[in-house]
Amino acid sequence: MTSNIRRQLTLFVEPPDAITIEQIRQEFNPIQFELIKAHVTLCREDEIGNLEKVRSNILSLTQTGIEISFGIIERFDNGKGLFLPAKGDNKEFEELRRQVLTGLIDNPRKQVAHITLMHPRNSVCTDTIFKQVGEINLPTSLRFRKISIIEQKDGEKWKILEEFELTSGKPTDEKCQIVKSTHNIHYKNRQ
Repeated sequence: MTSNIRRQLTLFVEPPDAITIEQIRQEFNPIQFELIKAHVTLCREDEIGNLEKVRSNILSLTQTGIEISFGIIERFDNGKGLFLPAKGDNKEFEELRRQVLTGLIDNPRKQVAHITLMHPRNSVCTDTIFKQVGEINLPTSLRFRKISIIEQKDGEKWKILEEFELTSGKPTDEKCQIVKSTHNIHYKNRQ
C-alpha cells in the first residue's frame, strides 16, 4: 500500500496569540482543529520538493521574523470555508517565500497569507456561524519567528519534522537555527 505524504512549510501562530482563533476552530471545525494548529502556510508541497535546498535556504535567511496584518474574515469555496486573510501588500511574507524558494522556483506564485478558521473539506460555514464569528475580536497583526517543516501521512494529524527559529540581533551567519527536529539533524548557530 502506497502512503500519501504531504509536506509544507508553515508559520504556526504562537499559543498565546492563538487562543481566540483556536476556540473558533475547535467549536466550528473540530476535525481540522485536531489535524493541525492555527497557522499560515508559507510554501505548499508542490513548491518544496527539494527539502535539502529548502533547509539550506532557510539557514541562509536574512529575515528575523515577519509581521502579518490581518483583515476581516471571509468565506471561500462557495461559502463553505472561512478564513482570516492578510491585508495590505504582505511584502515581508512574499520576501520570505522568495528567499526560501531561491534556486527552486524563479518566480514564486502570489500566495495570500491567511489563517483558515473552517476548512471546507470537513466543515461548513453557515450564515449564522459567519455572523457569530464576525462578532469576535480576532488578532489584527501577528509576528512569526519560526518556520516549521510539517508532514501529513494519509490524511492523519500533521507532524512537525523540523522547526527553524528566526533569531534577531545576531550576525547574518547566525540568523537561523533548527530548534526541533525528528530527523536527528541539529544545526546550531552556523559557522
